[in-house]
Amino acid sequence: MSECLFCKIVEKKIPANVVFENEHIVAFRDINPVAPQHILVIPKTHLENILDLDGAMANRMLDALKQLVAQEKIEKGFRVVANTGEHGGQTVYHLHWHLLSGRHMGWPPG
Repeated sequence: MSECLFCKIVEKKIPANVVFENEHIVAFRDINPVAPQHILVIPKTHLENILDLDGAMANRMLDALKQLVAQEKIEKGFRVVANTGEHGGQTVYHLHWHLLSGRHMGWPPG
């Protein structure tokens, strides 16, 4: 996707503060964090949203998430958010999980 912001990050055409990368996944710090630790976890393959996710990629993303939690020493808990569609608050139409931690997360989320 030539105009996709996250595809450009995957292609290294746009810089990002990458904290994890493997063959299938890239994770980087959000430039507008809403928590002390706010990391975006994305597949390198362009998928529009969570509804495009298959089991294999879901497992890859979950494995990356587990590695990030250990690597970042997230011990008190975290929240994972996948905004989907306009009403779900999605602004970049490339599947991404927000890994949020470092503070108490309120409920309801908003």
